[in-house]
Amino acid sequence: MLLLQNARIASENSPVLLEADVLIVEGEIQKIGKNLAVPEGARVIDARGRVLMPAMFDAHVHFRAPGFEAKETITTGSEAAINGGITGVVMMPNTRPAIDSAMVVATVLDNAKHRSRIPIYTSGCVTKDRQGKELAEIDGMRELGVKMLTDDGDTTADPAVLLRAMQYATEFGMFFASHCEVPELAGPRALNEGVMSYRLGIKGSPACAEEIIIDRDIRLAHAAGAHVHIQHVSSKMGMETIRWWKSRGDVKVTAEVSPHHLLFTEEHIGNYDTNYKMNPPLRTQADCDALLEGLIEGVLDLIATDHAPHTPYEKAQDFISAPNGITGLDTALVSLYHHFVEPGKFGWDVVVKRYSAEPRRLMGLPVAAIEVGQKAECLLFDTEAETTFTREFMKSKSHNTPFLDQTLKGRVDLVILGTEILLER
Repeated sequence: MLLLQNARIASENSPVLLEADVLIVEGEIQKIGKNLAVPEGARVIDARGRVLMPAMFDAHVHFRAPGFEAKETITTGSEAAINGGITGVVMMPNTRPAIDSAMVVATVLDNAKHRSRIPIYTSGCVTKDRQGKELAEIDGMRELGVKMLTDDGDTTADPAVLLRAMQYATEFGMFFASHCEVPELAGPRALNEGVMSYRLGIKGSPACAEEIIIDRDIRLAHAAGAHVHIQHVSSKMGMETIRWWKSRGDVKVTAEVSPHHLLFTEEHIGNYDTNYKMNPPLRTQADCDALLEGLIEGVLDLIATDHAPHTPYEKAQDFISAPNGITGLDTALVSLYHHFVEPGKFGWDVVVKRYSAEPRRLMGLPVAAIEVGQKAECLLFDTEAETTFTREFMKSKSHNTPFLDQTLKGRVDLVILGTEILLER
């Protein structure tokens, strides 16, 4: 038994925090109320001033297993998630071998069951080895619980192949997640075409390279009667395209935004800092402002980190040669609080809805909530404390993040999953 006293409870339904005690018995929320009696044998935690909310869920992470364990493992990735208040993730399939068959899915999920303290879900490829030519073993992956299909990191180049996949897999209740990019336009680079690309002397990737495929894949989903999920939207026009399609009401489309596309612009790259190199690239302040508006409005349904670890050696290369991506699991929740909640740009209800509830809904999972009768899947957040993101603090195997050695307002103090306290500071 665990009694959290004087907590400020956050939910997706209201920006107002409810102050109350919460009694957890055998992994389930049994009582919520003022001045609850302390049951005999219960452990008491004074949560006064701290925010109690459902634990987060990240629907877009790269744990690099199998094949790239020098960057991340299921163990280190899941511990980074816990460190950031996250109790469930969806892995992307761009591994080696690619997650494109029942055999690879079974291996990954069995590995996760033994190496992670939180539930791990995996997406599966649309095409074999993400080559864009032949459909992957879709039905076999479905039988093992795969719901999301994506050639993440690569656009499924042949629209006829993607349409056929949508027509086939939609019958099984699966959906498609799209990394939107015209390779011939984007090129092998991750720098927005604009002021900084000219200043740094690097040919940039225009936003239209992303926006063209956003529209194409939603049109294909419309034709197939499929559900398409647009990954890591980075531009104002991309968001506006999604808004237009949603306004029609005749296609099922959801979309995500990553914290780094809300927080950073091309200007942060400065003197070729590869910690700001990602795909899609950081764009302009006008894009950031539009994405924030889209997130609050609900055009962008959820927040997902696109957690993409790389080794120090890889990121130490020159800007053109260094791989794309930054880590995000350790840092996301604190950075969202520091930059958006604490300054009043949006409330805790937006965080809970977009980074906890909607990602679970996307995956067809029960939504975590601080309600009587619900499984205890929650975190306690100290709004007055600070977090310094040192290498020692972060649990990810890689540290390619702009937040390295930065101190931000806010701290994840407690993470609970059922009968287990996964983290306590």
